[in-house]
Amino acid sequence: MHDPLRPQFHLLPRANWMNDPCAPRFFRGEYHMFFQYNPGAAVWGDMHWGHAKSSDLIHWTHLPIALSPTRGSYDAFGCFTGSALPGMEIPTILYTGVTKVTPDQETIRGEGIREVQCMATSEDESLRLWKKLEKPLLDGPPAGLKVTGFRDPCPWRDGDTWYMAIGSGFSKQGGAVLLYRSSDGLDWSYLHPLAQGEWNGGTQTNPVDTGEMWECPDFFQLGTKYILLYSTERKVYWQVGEFDKRELKFHAETSGLLDHGSYYAMKTMVDGKGRRILWGWIQETRSAEQCLAAGWAGAMSLPRLLTLTDDNKLRMEIPPEFSSVCREISRPPSTLHADASAGLPLPNRSARIALALDTMAGPCSLAIRDAERTDNPPLLAIRYDPAAKPSISVAERNIPLFPDRKGISNLDIWIDGSVIEIFVDRRQVITLRCYEPGMNLHAAWLGSANALKALQVSAVSPISADRLTGFGGRL
Repeated sequence: MHDPLRPQFHLLPRANWMNDPCAPRFFRGEYHMFFQYNPGAAVWGDMHWGHAKSSDLIHWTHLPIALSPTRGSYDAFGCFTGSALPGMEIPTILYTGVTKVTPDQETIRGEGIREVQCMATSEDESLRLWKKLEKPLLDGPPAGLKVTGFRDPCPWRDGDTWYMAIGSGFSKQGGAVLLYRSSDGLDWSYLHPLAQGEWNGGTQTNPVDTGEMWECPDFFQLGTKYILLYSTERKVYWQVGEFDKRELKFHAETSGLLDHGSYYAMKTMVDGKGRRILWGWIQETRSAEQCLAAGWAGAMSLPRLLTLTDDNKLRMEIPPEFSSVCREISRPPSTLHADASAGLPLPNRSARIALALDTMAGPCSLAIRDAERTDNPPLLAIRYDPAAKPSISVAERNIPLFPDRKGISNLDIWIDGSVIEIFVDRRQVITLRCYEPGMNLHAAWLGSANALKALQVSAVSPISADRLTGFGGRL
């Protein structure tokens, strides 16, 4: 069945459910993406590792499932999120395996699940086949340490030493990242928390909602600084700072929100060009019943290149490779404003809009609407009011602007079926889901004509002839 709201150029599951990216890596000239995957239904559950590869970051081929739960073993209830272990002679991944246990053995508060850290290796040139170790590397949290969770290993290597960060936290204290060390990547010793957060005072059973649990940590060096990414309270945060190699603790200097919208459980990788690339799970905002009816759920975000600003803040932008799928169709800004009732067409609900906004001009907005239902509210409205603090309003959220010395802010908007990713001055991002019907979309500029300094609207070619496959047509 044709589904017009299924994205065309985002990486999607073959069918059913996709969530966290796992162990992305560049191997023998190709990008490999593993991800949490439920092969049985378009809802969370029965976690496997799906696998896809690409030669260009854009067109993806799905491969056989990489990891499946082993009945009666340490991951019988699911293969949870993990990372690649660098510096090993053969490709190696670490992941969290889970089993159902009695409450006195659980490591996830209130769920009766025990998490252990596991290893698998592959001698297959395509990374299709993986062999699990007979027993976990870590069969639970450190003895005597009462934690709210214990999952999502993130390892790195420094010289002859491996380190591993594990998402965790402490009841009524806050989320934390536990730090381990190893001389061979196999035997690990617990050291102490690498970093800690604060409890938000909530009383929900799930410690992620209360800030008592940090999950999916990622820790890496970028330039001369170290970056810590983590997910908690249904959001993703970044911190930039110093890693004290004497006391082995991270000290944050700047911090922020990675994405203001439906984005979670990120993971980074370094590619063959030495670029740090960020991936994230685009969450659904539909109900479980709607996902089951559609037969698919979840998508991978567009890749983001990470760099640092001069003041050590995180900067994010789409790789230049994606310009190859864009075909410019825009008209001059003055024409767009004069014909605001019609606006510029966004063919096939698949487009990129790049615009420059003069923050010194008057109030204005960019509206994305269905041209056949002009009386309805727009599917998306981005509003700017110079009387307010320098920010734009998007989906009832205020997103800060960082204009240049001339007062110009730049927005880079990618629309793909139900997915909208908006990059603001390469400093802020908001990811949205929009399931409103309508394929005949138009973009209209409203308000101050002087505020629109530049505009480029491009159609974006699909990476699949059939949205229901969505994998570059090479299954």
